[in-house]
Amino acid sequence: MIKHFVFCTASKVNKLTNQRDGEVKLGESLRTFDPPKNLNSFLKTAQETFVIFGIAEDIGVMLNGGEKGTSNAWNAFLQRFLNLQSNAHVPATQILVLGNFDFKEEIIAISKEIHREKQHQAFSQLMDTIDKEIAHLSMEIVRAGKIPVVIGGGHNNAYGLLKGTALAKGKPMNVVNFDAHTDFRALEGRHSGNGFSYAMNEGFLDRYFIFGLHEDYTSQSVFDSLHAKKNRIQYATYEAMNVRRALSFKEELLRAKEFVGRQWFGIEIDCDALENIESSAATPSGFSVEKGRRFVHMLANHPKVAYFHIAEAAPKLDDPASMRRIGKLLGYLVMDFIRAKTVKS
Repeated sequence: MIKHFVFCTASKVNKLTNQRDGEVKLGESLRTFDPPKNLNSFLKTAQETFVIFGIAEDIGVMLNGGEKGTSNAWNAFLQRFLNLQSNAHVPATQILVLGNFDFKEEIIAISKEIHREKQHQAFSQLMDTIDKEIAHLSMEIVRAGKIPVVIGGGHNNAYGLLKGTALAKGKPMNVVNFDAHTDFRALEGRHSGNGFSYAMNEGFLDRYFIFGLHEDYTSQSVFDSLHAKKNRIQYATYEAMNVRRALSFKEELLRAKEFVGRQWFGIEIDCDALENIESSAATPSGFSVEKGRRFVHMLANHPKVAYFHIAEAAPKLDDPASMRRIGKLLGYLVMDFIRAKTVKS
């Protein structure tokens, strides 16, 4: 069921960790999974709380007409994350780095198809495979009593996470999505713009709160869809909070937490919502990284959080500065999440 998964072995972690006298890096302290152990048994007996895995794909973004590059986010993250300092503020013993999904071979093969209609159909079929494999792994992690922390890929992957977590919990999930867009578009074939609409339509998503929605990039038909489900969908726009200042960032965050917090929920971060960050739909006007980190911290300490997902970061593979910058950003957000749930301030 997870045919396209590459495990992050101890050997790989050692190669990526830059050891230095007088310091202990995170890569020297956290645990990995090395085949041929049985993954399900390993997860059930592991002492770690957080299972980190990546999704190296940009199929959903491409099918939605966005900028490719989200397949690079996992590698950017892993290089920086493993070289964070292991200290009293970093709960390394609670972290398991599992590995990442990789669909490179299929993507290359499909890209060679010269007939556009056949190529689109093949990518759509691959999207279905991606959904199924992510749902399966997420379900196994949550059933083992762990919290998935997921990095990379398009926001299409929220669907698989919601499906797998809902199946493991035996009930629909709620979500808070820090995003400039709703990703609640029509059920027109899976892509990065309709993960949440598909999840709600299929019974895996109950309540949905969009935090930071951009008024200028949301169609009236989408607003109509949201308003038609106002008992299950709420939102706070970026303009209302940061431009008109009619709403308070903190108060809206608390409203979001109250809206979703009566049952298990996931925290979603779309890097499109952050100002001047390389993403599939980068914006010059968005939340600061500081506010993004604050958002994660204030939500993560809730006892009903079931998973954490960062999507749509799109660092440039041939630009070391871009890979470094995005890798550090993702590392900050992941550690903010883990610290909020483990470290008492």
